[in-house]
Amino acid sequence: MRMFAHSPEISKGLTKFAGSLKQNRSLPDRLVELVRLRVAFHNQCRSCMAIRYKDGQEDGITEDLVCSLEKPMEAENLSDAEKAAIHYGELFATNHLAINDDTYDNLRKYFNESEIVELSMTVAFFVGFGRLAASYHMVEELPESFQANEKETLTPWGNDSIIVR
Repeated sequence: MRMFAHSPEISKGLTKFAGSLKQNRSLPDRLVELVRLRVAFHNQCRSCMAIRYKDGQEDGITEDLVCSLEKPMEAENLSDAEKAAIHYGELFATNHLAINDDTYDNLRKYFNESEIVELSMTVAFFVGFGRLAASYHMVEELPESFQANEKETLTPWGNDSIIVR
């Protein structure tokens, strides 16, 4: 984000952390992208909702799959592991105090401890920086549907998107 250029040293640290999350990723790109987009909806981060990452697309993310995020727990084209990760991301974004031992026990059905830590760090990044990005409301370069009234609730499904990296 251009806004971070006003604090270059802190921005370098953020870029390094984000790069580490991506370079050391063991979770499937598809799963990470699904969680990212669902968290983006809860954050109402318009740039987060508009963007599609190329590696996610290469791992099976289609707009039909993105539409499944409207009701992910009912979606037949999402795996149980994806649903568990999405549910965890939703709780983290909407009611983090509801995350308990049962939540982690459910994640352990599909992920090992290292993957759960990776998922947690990734979701924390998405929630925190997605909210920051939403507060900056920099939408000028986004598809027109994401430039609408900022009080209007938008979704990553059913709108135009931008493919990056």
